[in-house]
Amino acid sequence: MEEVKPSLVSGKVYLIPTTLGDNAPLEVLPISIKRAIENIDHYIVENEKTARRFIKKISPSKSQPNLHIETLNKFTDQTVIPSYLDPCISGHNIGVLSEAGCPGIADPGAAVVKVAHEKRIQVVPLIGPSSILMAMMSSGMNGQSFAFNGYLPIDAAERKAMIKSLERLSKEKGQSQIFMETPYRNDKLLKELIKTLHKSTRLCIAADITLPTEFIQTKSVHEWNEIGLDLNKRPTIFIVQA
Repeated sequence: MEEVKPSLVSGKVYLIPTTLGDNAPLEVLPISIKRAIENIDHYIVENEKTARRFIKKISPSKSQPNLHIETLNKFTDQTVIPSYLDPCISGHNIGVLSEAGCPGIADPGAAVVKVAHEKRIQVVPLIGPSSILMAMMSSGMNGQSFAFNGYLPIDAAERKAMIKSLERLSKEKGQSQIFMETPYRNDKLLKELIKTLHKSTRLCIAADITLPTEFIQTKSVHEWNEIGLDLNKRPTIFIVQA
């Protein structure tokens, strides 16, 4: 058996979950998040402005000018990511912050984690809300076998084909199929789901998870067809099980 080599550097990468909406952080986040924020000055984030706001909410007394922040999003040159981890080489811990929920899950932070493993830097995941898992937990669908499929195609024909494919896969494997959409296209996707899926297929809609407006219900497609629901600009997870 190959020997597992320990980390070569003293700095660690902490994956720090954030809230899923504009609610008080410590209502949904454990105290370990506050401790991490208070002890880390180096961060890799999707958006610097919102990350600084989140850090200030968690630790109001923390010095903002002393923070070292690198941005990681769809515009980031992937070749610079290894340099983002240089502070770890110098013994500093780094915090990775998502815009919402858990870093690395439907999130660009996964690229940082990949490089951290390659550099044999210890990765420490902290506890926090994941809309994907929380939707699955509360759906009443198969929690033994499920798959997250990210965003469906934007092209109408490709999206319809994908919906049918996921329904077929769910029926063949008994597997719950999870996916999401850009919030302003939620209503359009819901109409497409109702039109495309078999009327007996179960569909869970989980919107605004952890927020005061939270809505989570599982019904047959036939039942959803008779319900008016406004999902516009509301972060939503969809789960299908045939």
